[in-house]
Amino acid sequence: MHVGVCIINLRILESRSLKDKRRAIKSVIDRVKNRFNVSIAEVGLQNAYQSAVIGVVSVSSDQHHLNKVLSHVVAFVEKIHLVELVDYKIELAY
Repeated sequence: MHVGVCIINLRILESRSLKDKRRAIKSVIDRVKNRFNVSIAEVGLQNAYQSAVIGVVSVSSDQHHLNKVLSHVVAFVEKIHLVELVDYKIELAY
């Protein structure tokens, strides 16, 4: 069994309040959940209204498949243009 973790740092430039930020992050999280079979949540910078950190986790028996799924999640988040993807990191563990 392999576990993959992806930490994604985001910027929400149009956010003027925590309410705006939560709306944007919730939309991103819901879209990722609907498209991919992963667990996802906001895991950092909860009180910063223009920045966010989300964590994505998946489990698979195939490390290559796991890396591919997490890479597709990153590409999807970048493609939907609701937020700006600043940085990401993918870690795989056995």
